[in-house]
Amino acid sequence: LKKKMVKKMISSYVGENAEFERQLLSGELEVDLIPQGTIAERVRAGGAGIPAFFTPAGVGTEVAEGKEIREFDGKLYLMERWLRADFSLVKAWKGDTAGNLIFKGTARNFNPMMAAAGKICIAEVEELVPAG
Repeated sequence: LKKKMVKKMISSYVGENAEFERQLLSGELEVDLIPQGTIAERVRAGGAGIPAFFTPAGVGTEVAEGKEIREFDGKLYLMERWLRADFSLVKAWKGDTAGNLIFKGTARNFNPMMAAAGKICIAEVEELVPAG
């Protein structure tokens, strides 16, 4: 028997992509939809070496299914685990030959966190300069 390979995507928004929709409906792709602030914090936690944290986002919704919930000071919080990757792909304004990166404008939103969360970071830079 040939085993069907199922890919998994973790995302906060998927848009209206016809190929994505086809793969999801055919069962080729599983999707974990996560609130954007939570996915950003999961990536940040991964880069900082923090294996889990608690957030009120998602409590009482499908997002909480199968996850640990704890009460702190009378309010329920959902435990979320870090997100780490073997590789992170980022774009930076400037980088040096030692791997230091400078992010500019909206690239400062997620790129620094993504860079830290990958075991190996691959960066595209607009300008490559010598170290120092």
